[in-house]
Amino acid sequence: MEYLYYLANTSLTLRVVDFLRGETQLPVKFMTVIHQIDGWIVKVKMSEYLTPHQHGDFRAFMYELGIPYEPDIRIQMALWALETGQSPLSVMRRYQVAVVSHGSPNREDIETFRTQFVRGLGYCPEALA
Repeated sequence: MEYLYYLANTSLTLRVVDFLRGETQLPVKFMTVIHQIDGWIVKVKMSEYLTPHQHGDFRAFMYELGIPYEPDIRIQMALWALETGQSPLSVMRRYQVAVVSHGSPNREDIETFRTQFVRGLGYCPEALA
């Protein structure tokens, strides 16, 4: 089972990370976070099917934070490449996407990316709030 959502800003993305790290009942296989100039793409893949109740609860949580995302072919290929074991760096080069995190839900990767991006710009865009 996998879930793919678009989130508007960093704070919402961090809420997903915190939820997944605190929710021990969900069999999270990996989480992928890609930054786009106007928001974030978050893919959560489970290692096994969720019960209907777990599925409904998780979808409800994600709907509160974002919207389901239909990726274009470039993002589809980047997500597939990451899932098949290619390194985030090679995926970023090949598909021109900003892979912020891939693997266990990781708050530090996202916060570090935001800090460096904002430092480089000199201001904080809305999507990085």
